[in-house]
Amino acid sequence: MARRSTAGGAGNAARQEKVRKSPLGAVRRAQQITTYGVGAMIAIGDQSFIVSGLDTWGTRADDILFEPRLQECLKVNGFRLPPAAPAPSGNGVKVRRFPETYSCPKCSALKRFRDFGGRRNDNNCGDCEVPLVPSRFVVACAHGHLDEFPYWQWLHARRGDERRARRGCDPAKARLSLHSEGRTASLRGIVVTCDCGESGSLEGAFGRDAMAALGITCRGGRPWFGRGAREANCTSPLRVLQRGSSAAWFPNVASALSIPPWHRKLMQLVNQSRKHLVGKSDERIGEYAQDEGWLDRYSEEEVIQTVRTLESAGEQPQEEPEDETAFEAASRIRQEEYRQLRRETPEHPDNQHFVCLPPKNAGKVEVPGIDQVMLVKRLREVRALHSFTRIEPLMRVKEDRERAVDLALNKEEVNWLPAIEVIGEGVFLSLDPEKLATWEALTGPDSPEARAQRLRRNHESHLRRRVKDRKVPVDSSLTSRFVLLHTLAHALINEWSLDCGYPASAIRERLYVNEDMAGVLLYTATSDSAGSLGGIVAQGEPQSLADSLKSALERISWCSADPLCMESDASGVNSLNLAACHACVLLPETSCEMNNIFLDRALLVGTPDDKVPGFFS
Repeated sequence: MARRSTAGGAGNAARQEKVRKSPLGAVRRAQQITTYGVGAMIAIGDQSFIVSGLDTWGTRADDILFEPRLQECLKVNGFRLPPAAPAPSGNGVKVRRFPETYSCPKCSALKRFRDFGGRRNDNNCGDCEVPLVPSRFVVACAHGHLDEFPYWQWLHARRGDERRARRGCDPAKARLSLHSEGRTASLRGIVVTCDCGESGSLEGAFGRDAMAALGITCRGGRPWFGRGAREANCTSPLRVLQRGSSAAWFPNVASALSIPPWHRKLMQLVNQSRKHLVGKSDERIGEYAQDEGWLDRYSEEEVIQTVRTLESAGEQPQEEPEDETAFEAASRIRQEEYRQLRRETPEHPDNQHFVCLPPKNAGKVEVPGIDQVMLVKRLREVRALHSFTRIEPLMRVKEDRERAVDLALNKEEVNWLPAIEVIGEGVFLSLDPEKLATWEALTGPDSPEARAQRLRRNHESHLRRRVKDRKVPVDSSLTSRFVLLHTLAHALINEWSLDCGYPASAIRERLYVNEDMAGVLLYTATSDSAGSLGGIVAQGEPQSLADSLKSALERISWCSADPLCMESDASGVNSLNLAACHACVLLPETSCEMNNIFLDRALLVGTPDDKVPGFFS
């Protein structure tokens, strides 16, 4: 059947425009940051699309988020909420069809979607009237490029140029078909056939060097920006991925808490009107505040001081990190938050986003190993998607950061990033510094430092594989303190999920670790009011904390996979865990900021033979 014509009168044109603008589907705003962001593939019904760049997003001017510390860190002018669904007038997040290669399960034809002759607004084969199936396979490289699976090249390149030339097969005119023989579930059962007579299965296509062995190189495809947005001279080898593979898109998300002085409602008002206030005289600021009615609630001096604070924040240059491999837990943003979390920020009508108080019964019940506990009764976190990678997630190595892919084709015009704000509550814990220093100073083959050294060697080996220049030094910043706090956070999250009613996936960790910091914030944060119901804060009361900590330590002192788990020399992805598995301390992806690596419960509770001294043993 021929494709339905789009020509005709004004009525037909209007109908076609309505079809073009009608939403294809809907996802939550949070998913546009973590799951279906720019460059990610998304299945809508029986079709496949890729999310377009920020240049095409239909955001609204009033969907602006304010978080100056994170803006400074990411070097952008601001953040915007992803378009809500349903978007007005169809102007939401644009998607493009990808992959464009489809197959028909009835006639087995394998070709571009537009060559099937179906109607514009459906997904049927024009001849068979059955739904088409998007290609299961794509190719990608470590520098973020993405392209169609080269079926013709895969079939003919391994047969040799001489045979192909003799048959006179032209890739532009060749007719391919895809058959599933059904005799095996492996790639051997998927056979591609060309009308020139060549035929072969996809067996071996997922090999690391499969494409390079056939001379198939990366063409720099960036389909999220359009067909003509290819990058030239990419030398990164191609890898074959399944369309729904998690390795096809890794988001790089940065976040920050709204802490004083940025937590105040007045600061939010000033920022929204910054073009009228920043750089103005005190008199002009006072006049503007009077016109806006702010002086009914705030004094003129408060408004002027808030404007000057906003101005000074923009003048402070961001310091580059000295250690490229340092974890985010030691970043400047975390250091500022750590200092603020240790201070009291009381309830106040203008404290819109941050309230931090000590427990009512602080000091009456001793919690062994814990120095300070603070109840964060109100917090706001801004999470921004700033780039993405493919094949492997981004590591904190300077050379590896070159793999991060920008979200907009024109960064000068689109100097903003998509972000969401989440509201919640939490409990902040810091370890006893004297006990921690004594524990870290222990020596011997089974000391905390010795166990951390094992993980550090594995981490450095993993980092070395990412760095092409062998002369560049690669040093892991992993310490026994970091592993201890990270594992403690996991143990408490698992315990609190049983006590306070939240699933473990709804509780997050935020680590604060360097030579001067040893703390963790355990919090629940959602995009609505469900994250502020008081269940987590109640766990921070001294008696409840002491009971839950004792129970958590008892729970992880034994694992159903012991003795293998406890005696393991290496476990987890890239051997970056020791005594840690899914039966004891691993958490859902949404809870752990380190992707479930750098864990060792032996550092908390010791080993059954008492050779390894646990911090809480």
